[in-house]
Amino acid sequence: MKSRLFPVVVEQDEDGFYADCPSLQGCHVQGKNYEETLANLKDAIKLHIEDRLARHESIPTPGLVSLTALEIFA
Repeated sequence: MKSRLFPVVVEQDEDGFYADCPSLQGCHVQGKNYEETLANLKDAIKLHIEDRLARHESIPTPGLVSLTALEIFA
């Protein structure tokens, strides 16, 4: 199996953690703690890739992910 590196985003909220892989549409998970969330996302990414390969679809090349903050006055 080929090694791949995907950028991920992990956020904490009042219920635990939420993580997303921006390169793979719909690939997001939740977890009680940071480590569990990363493990869940790793499993989700593997399943996502396996599904794409089974359907003879290409695996997206990860793009640039930028993290910034926007000040909003509302």
